[in-house]
Amino acid sequence: MRDDSPDPPPVLTLNPAGSSPFVIVCDHASNRIPAELGDLGLNLIQRLTHVAWDPGALAVAVQLSTLLDAPLVQSTVCRLVVDCNRAESAVDLAPVISERTEIPGNSGLSEGERQRRLVRYHRPFHEAIGRLLDARQAAGHLSVLVTVHSFTPVYKDVRRPWPIGLIHPADQRFTAALRDALAAEAADLAIGWNEPYSALNGVTFTLEHHGDGRGLPATMIELRHDEILEPAGVSLWAERLARCLETARQSLHFG
Repeated sequence: MRDDSPDPPPVLTLNPAGSSPFVIVCDHASNRIPAELGDLGLNLIQRLTHVAWDPGALAVAVQLSTLLDAPLVQSTVCRLVVDCNRAESAVDLAPVISERTEIPGNSGLSEGERQRRLVRYHRPFHEAIGRLLDARQAAGHLSVLVTVHSFTPVYKDVRRPWPIGLIHPADQRFTAALRDALAAEAADLAIGWNEPYSALNGVTFTLEHHGDGRGLPATMIELRHDEILEPAGVSLWAERLARCLETARQSLHFG
């Protein structure tokens, strides 16, 4: 959201010394548009919708960080400025349209402005994750990467029935173990497997770059955002995920 106060840093790391094997990442934590970019041509309502960020994802990630004593790395910049979960070469790095919403401030974006946003917002986010993982490796700690997102209940008039979706990197083992743990806890839970997205959609850069790239166990969690817009739903999912992440880790003897 537009804010006339001094801009915060592009990335925040909470609880970097957390004792957990888990490292939590929230790519789309904020709808903040840096003051220098105005409002990208969007009205207030548009800037509050899923177009601009992943509602509820940061709240769940923060509670997970607390429950697990895990580090949390979060972007502080709206994904319409630059999407930290996209490769630098991605055509939708700074999208001109999101679902059916046009983003006027990204229309005709120059290569210079694209590079400036990469330098100021995208690279610092991934450098922060890299530094944290490097420090943990140097200290002899295993890291299990967990990225937390949310998705819309309806996309282009198509309903999405799953309250949770799991997306795996090249190594499926940890994601499959998490799916099994969730199913064991709630047998009637509809769990999307590579839904509503998968790596084939180009939306798993963080998972691949830091998970596959380092050979780490990793998973990407997508929660339908109507499940996590209120504190009770946030707590329900954070507590469930904390239990099931631990169960999955122990089943594979990670850490």
